[in-house]
Amino acid sequence: MADKRIYYGGQAVLEGVMIRGPRTLAVACRRPDGEITVHTERLGGVYAGTIRRIPLIRGAIVMWETLALGIRALIFSSNVALGEEEKGVDSSAMWATAGVSLLLVTGLFFVLPLLATDWLEGAVGSHLAVIVIEGLFRLALIIAYVGLIGLLPDVKRVYAYHGAEHKTIHAMEHNDPMEPGYIQKYPTAHVRCGTSFLLTVVVVSVLVFALVGNPEIWLRILSRIVLIPVIAAISYEVIRLGGAFEQNPITHVLMWPNLALQSLTTRQPDDKQVEVAVRALEEVLAAEEALGEALDVKTAEAAPPVD
Repeated sequence: MADKRIYYGGQAVLEGVMIRGPRTLAVACRRPDGEITVHTERLGGVYAGTIRRIPLIRGAIVMWETLALGIRALIFSSNVALGEEEKGVDSSAMWATAGVSLLLVTGLFFVLPLLATDWLEGAVGSHLAVIVIEGLFRLALIIAYVGLIGLLPDVKRVYAYHGAEHKTIHAMEHNDPMEPGYIQKYPTAHVRCGTSFLLTVVVVSVLVFALVGNPEIWLRILSRIVLIPVIAAISYEVIRLGGAFEQNPITHVLMWPNLALQSLTTRQPDDKQVEVAVRALEEVLAAEEALGEALDVKTAEAAPPVD
């Protein structure tokens, strides 16, 4: 049987990094006093079950877990950054904020582009052309959003931790020592990055929405909402395919726009930020070893990126 790769992935949080393995995750954060605090937990249920390995279905599951695990990691990192682990951040308020944000994202990036380009149908005379323009408008909104929030000082630091996470994963996948001197030579972009996922979503959405046709406007609005999991599922499989053939020259060409887009969501990290990413990865590797999981990236069941 052919060897399977394990894809460790992660996510940047406030003053820290979350790394996820097949059955565990770890969040490492820098405390205000300079020490690193780590939270490790074992994943079960839908996060590590058999259903998570089914093509297409796993993409929708990853979309949910990126939100759910990301919020949990963000709550922990917020507690650490405030130096108030005992007091903590109100998790219900965090989830409520996430829910409102999800509604706003759906409206801004899926419904608004449709409404903004619907009037072009009569002028252009081609439904497919309008769908493409809608997709380009969606992409412009995404680029503008991630670019503008990247100007905020706190977000810049999160983007630097994002770069640290990518560099650390690169070093692990190349079997390099987990030391800043070795890790810093790698790029901040990674083929399986969530930012790459966004661009893939835009491309896939054009194809999916073209198949919907041109029904009444309310049906098209509904399609933009209910088909999000479908688009995410297909996009995830495309990203996985790119990761599996990462060294192929054709893959490099096809994935170049995805990698270029990551310049908006990553920054060059300093050594201290890399140390935090390394700590998170080492905690996950140790936890996976304790559970009997293989540590060789070529011999374990795949776990998807979550960044």
